[in-house]
Amino acid sequence: MAASPGPRPDIQSTVTVGHREFRALLAEFRRTAVLVPLVDGDTLWTEGWGGVRWICAFSDEAALARFAYARGAADREWTYCTMPGARLLDAVVPALGVPAGVALDAGSEDGTLFPPVAGIVPDRAAVVDGRGRAVRNGGVA
Repeated sequence: MAASPGPRPDIQSTVTVGHREFRALLAEFRRTAVLVPLVDGDTLWTEGWGGVRWICAFSDEAALARFAYARGAADREWTYCTMPGARLLDAVVPALGVPAGVALDAGSEDGTLFPPVAGIVPDRAAVVDGRGRAVRNGGVA
């Protein structure tokens, strides 16, 4: 039986470009202050999905307003705090004590997930594989 050929060059270049774009997006997120809605005035808004706790963060008030509208909650007051994305990934995610990541602009076409994998969050906060090793982000971050 013939060995299967490696990835087609066009697919490999697409993946490489995608990794580069994600690294740039992650770097920009880490440098940028984002809005994080609060519950009861002092608890960060999170949602559970897929066994992960997702901190909801928004790039601006318009993105938060679209999220509120989509949830049918545009008529209530949304309080939020502002913090750098780096603080969310490096300090807040590990402090939650459960697998957690950040959902930026959740529900929008431009939404992005920063999952709890090494290279995005500190190794101590990354999910682990069956051997107890931090799952890496496929070399992306």
